[in-house]
Amino acid sequence: MSDTDGFISEVNEEVRRDRLFALLRRYGWIGGLVVVLIVGGAAFSEYRKAQARAEAEALGDAILAAVSQETGAARADALAAVPAGDAGAEAVAGMLAAAEAQNAGDTQAAVDTLNAIAANGDVAPIYRDIAAFKALILQKETMPAADLRGELEALAAPGQPLSLLAREQIALLEIAQGNTDAAISTYQEIISDAGVTTDLQQRALQVIVSLGGTPDLENLPGIGN
Repeated sequence: MSDTDGFISEVNEEVRRDRLFALLRRYGWIGGLVVVLIVGGAAFSEYRKAQARAEAEALGDAILAAVSQETGAARADALAAVPAGDAGAEAVAGMLAAAEAQNAGDTQAAVDTLNAIAANGDVAPIYRDIAAFKALILQKETMPAADLRGELEALAAPGQPLSLLAREQIALLEIAQGNTDAAISTYQEIISDAGVTTDLQQRALQVIVSLGGTPDLENLPGIGN
């Protein structure tokens, strides 16, 4: 490389360096802003996590204090007064309150609490379904059979999380109405479902046999080939 070429390269390097410094002086605040935003975002995220932990701990302490009351009625009242931070926590506290109300003999209060949870659109669907199912179970002896069956069939629709439990209750309705064949058929559907639990499967098998039926054991989940 000639002295001229070397000189030109040095000049070009100086020009590039000057331009870089000029850009940094002109736009360097953008980089600083990005750093501030990143650090600030991380700090805010940590703050929110700490706040969520504190709220969860406070909710847990309030629920523990409530269930430590001496009587069922007192526990139900305390649980109903628990300040929930969100709809999910409120649903959990409400279901605990409903259980205490039931234990205290106030079935209607338990049903009302559960139905309120089931009707709350801010609550996750699984909590709403559980609340609706529990409310129906509490009303098995008082709700007209046709109404009870209609509500259970909605929960028993394919893909619903409580489908199998709802179908079991429908089978029990069939037994109560003397529809033995329909009950056996429903129980067979339950034991053949891929999502059936071992306890529910065994329970259904026992009922089929007690009703005089012969369960089809081929290719059953956990039993068949």
